[in-house]
Amino acid sequence: MSTKYNFKREEIGAVSPQYYSRLRSTVEAAFYRNNVHTVKNIAEAYELAKNSVGTTITDLPVVKAKELGLPEDAKVLLFNDGFITGRQARLRRLVDDTNRDKYAGQVREVIFAGHTKKWYHGIAYVGLAHDFMLRAHLLVPEGYENTLYSWMLNFQNADNEYFTKLYKESKLIEGEGDLFIYSDPDCYTKDYPDGLALFDKDNNCAVLLGMRYFGEHKKGTLTLGWTVANRHGYTSCHGGQKRFNLEGGKQKVISVFGLSGSGKSTITLSDHGGRFDTTVLHDDAFIINNTDGSSISLEPSYFDKTADYPLTRDQSKYFLTIQNVGATVDADGKIVPVTEDITNGNGRTVKSIFATPNREFEFKEPTNAIFWIMKDPTLPPVVKVKDAALASVMGATLATKRSTAEYIPGMDPNQLVIVPYANPFRLYELGKDYASFKSLFENKKLGIDCYIINTGSFLEKKVKPSDTLGLIEDIVLEKAKFVPFGPFSSLEYYPLEGFEVPFNDPEYLKQLALRMEDRLQYVSTLDDFNKLPQDAIDAVKVVVEEAKKAVK
Repeated sequence: MSTKYNFKREEIGAVSPQYYSRLRSTVEAAFYRNNVHTVKNIAEAYELAKNSVGTTITDLPVVKAKELGLPEDAKVLLFNDGFITGRQARLRRLVDDTNRDKYAGQVREVIFAGHTKKWYHGIAYVGLAHDFMLRAHLLVPEGYENTLYSWMLNFQNADNEYFTKLYKESKLIEGEGDLFIYSDPDCYTKDYPDGLALFDKDNNCAVLLGMRYFGEHKKGTLTLGWTVANRHGYTSCHGGQKRFNLEGGKQKVISVFGLSGSGKSTITLSDHGGRFDTTVLHDDAFIINNTDGSSISLEPSYFDKTADYPLTRDQSKYFLTIQNVGATVDADGKIVPVTEDITNGNGRTVKSIFATPNREFEFKEPTNAIFWIMKDPTLPPVVKVKDAALASVMGATLATKRSTAEYIPGMDPNQLVIVPYANPFRLYELGKDYASFKSLFENKKLGIDCYIINTGSFLEKKVKPSDTLGLIEDIVLEKAKFVPFGPFSSLEYYPLEGFEVPFNDPEYLKQLALRMEDRLQYVSTLDDFNKLPQDAIDAVKVVVEEAKKAVK
């Protein structure tokens, strides 16, 4: 499937409101002004970023630069953002029928105010398979060439012959136009003095104001892509997916969901010490077909925290661009980055596709298991959920700790928060994600199992990455023997040495009941936009009642 861009004249205007809405038409018009330069390819984007004022050109070479469409002598580029180094979900606003005219007027004024600047227009594809490819456009002002370059690296730049051919051969989706994102990181208005991330989900466009952080541009684009996917029979996934290629031609596909810092990427990209042959779909953004369970990656590259990548780590050689880190001169006189979150809590890199040699962009095989990653001290390292409604609602009440990828003034980094399906970027009603995941779990033909894995601490004992990877390996090899999880009729757990569950301890049962009550309280008090159906609430009620009986 592909989006629509070129129109016959009789299709242009009020006869096609899905393509020519008030806000979308305002945003799209900005792309064609005579102060806009369209960047033709990734090599040009590199030269613009390299020569942009304030760029640090490190002496780290880009590995396999020519294969990426870059000059053979391309270097890793560094550009820092300033005070704010994370996403700001609090600044997000959604366009609807009650505010459409107001926002359209404000955006007209913003775009007019930018008419004296020079702008750069980049084009990329979101979705990397014939069945799902969207064309996206990003507009940034002079001075933010590094943002555009990182964006074209992160997604599939549109000058690639293979993907352009694939896109042209894809079936056109009527009603879905290209994605348009207008970004002015230097623009702050009196109504939005801290910035604004404005999304028109029905018309595939967004406006980012006062947002320097590259992650806003990456996730803003993905947000629009996920919304289109949801409209066309896919489950949108902020998570990782990989396939275990086992002996005898047997395969197991697992999907893992968690916020940045939860262990999602560690699980997805791990080679398990070389004990398994694995193939990675992606560690952050993909979609699952609701009918056959197949999956498609939305982007080729990786956007990783640099905290775990000192220059002695092999993965650091796959950096393409870096944001919000230090720089120094090494013993050989080379300019190199200073990573490990020394300058702030969210150093970032766009990392090459070559960081994982075992990549595919589409899995035809259905996913076999979905893992919700939580940091809930009352849960053992892994719990299996046997009821479809409960499996989906546990994803909707995914409990974790916030990461430094999210900037919230006064945030307590240790606070336990609920982030439905580990996706704080959703533009549509939460009930749609609940229904999508529930349908996957209900599909007996697909046979998708649901697990909750705790990557934090169980009671006072830390769950190490080796513990998590080990239990996943046992599940994949069908060695894990699950037993009833205490009083719960729809939950089982895998007993692991050192993580014994104290079902005879009244205080533990009390804490477990309280955490389940937290989930019930959450789903029972959601606003209209996030309201879940009654069967979701009832599924949690059963668990709470069973927990309370055990305490008595």
